[in-house]
Amino acid sequence: MTATAPIASSSGEHPTPREQLRTAGLRVTTGRLTVLGVVARQPHIPADTVFRSVRETLPGTSVQAVYNVLGDLTRAGLLRRIEPAGSPALYERRVGDNHHHLVCRSCGAVEDIDCAVGETPCLVPSQSHGFAIDEAEVTFWGLCPTCSAATSTD
Repeated sequence: MTATAPIASSSGEHPTPREQLRTAGLRVTTGRLTVLGVVARQPHIPADTVFRSVRETLPGTSVQAVYNVLGDLTRAGLLRRIEPAGSPALYERRVGDNHHHLVCRSCGAVEDIDCAVGETPCLVPSQSHGFAIDEAEVTFWGLCPTCSAATSTD
């Protein structure tokens, strides 16, 4: 994934989704704006859930159209796709900061955690094999507080 630098809005505040699309070189469409809104409201969301949410607003939308938009937005750096083992790909709006994730082994809940060191990448591998490394993706696994409490009461 290519990290994107924050873009300044014409008002000096956070850029709007329309401004983000334009800055990324993408046409502003209702489908793209709707997908960005859905993912902003529900971080770590699978594509099928994005599709169902988009269909509530745009009933004629096809599954393929949503997958195309998710791909376009991910390639443009406006979405991040993560793939925790054993679950479908998840999408989030938090991009460009090299953060990591906590995943509950029981219920699948996902939480963001900031980079341990604060630099990109956070971790330095023992060997680079000639790669120019620019990102580290770490997933921490365990039990969320709710599942931990349920396990301890069983």
